[in-house]
Amino acid sequence: MLAVYASSALFVLIVAGLFAELFSGSWLAMRTFGPSFLWTSHWNPVTNHFGALPLIYGTVVSSAIGILLAGVIGIFAAAYLADFANRFLAQPLTFMIEMLAAVPSVVFGLWGLFVLAPIMRNYVDPFLQAKFGFLPIFQGTIYGTSLLTAGVILAIMIVPTVTAISRDVIKAIPNDLREASASLGATRWETMWKVVLPAARAGIFGALILALGRALGETIAVTMVIGNRPAIAVSLFAPAYSLPSVIANEFTEATADVYLSALIELGLVLFVVSMIVNGLARFLTLTVLRPAGSR
Repeated sequence: MLAVYASSALFVLIVAGLFAELFSGSWLAMRTFGPSFLWTSHWNPVTNHFGALPLIYGTVVSSAIGILLAGVIGIFAAAYLADFANRFLAQPLTFMIEMLAAVPSVVFGLWGLFVLAPIMRNYVDPFLQAKFGFLPIFQGTIYGTSLLTAGVILAIMIVPTVTAISRDVIKAIPNDLREASASLGATRWETMWKVVLPAARAGIFGALILALGRALGETIAVTMVIGNRPAIAVSLFAPAYSLPSVIANEFTEATADVYLSALIELGLVLFVVSMIVNGLARFLTLTVLRPAGSR
């Protein structure tokens, strides 16, 4: 019991120490720019004027695209592998998906830069612009390295996490629920959609949050395909920047104290955003699992 309490206390101390170190390192930037650092858009290392809004925007939008794509594909893939695919197909596919999760992010980045970005530039982006160009998010010049490309590469990277965890959760649902649904005349798809997935919603939601956490903090792969331009654009075809990318790209070049402090403050912002996301996830999970009579 003492070991459990000591381990929990150590974890809390590590998190608190990390926050304190980031806060201390970013104090100069907070004192220089104040709260406006979060909502100003000027990022200029030459004049030492910094604002994080374009970087926050790029991080949030690319992660949102990634979790949206990965969530849809991953949940359907998990449902298929758990209840529809035969054993001879499900086992190798599951193994391949789990192996995909172990691929280093720099490999995804290189593949995204030399394979995915040209595909997006020559085929996917022009198709989206031709069919949905009336929407502002699909207008503008097509570059290939963009917010949309970053979102797609994030989706590819996190879909194994969503699929593997969701599959395990779906398989853990008791067969009694499936048999009861089938006895009432439901098809296998109706059983999956109306019985199994609702029963597994808490575990699936946890899988999505874990995947979102990786998407928010992904650095190298996103850096290679997002375009690295600190600007806010409505179009998903435009280049952008993310919080981890700007830290990785510019940390070694930060010679001025205020410049270095601004980069550390970006790390603090990313840390706080991750904590908020996990806190909201915990709250939503408790809300979902709360009995109907107690709401």
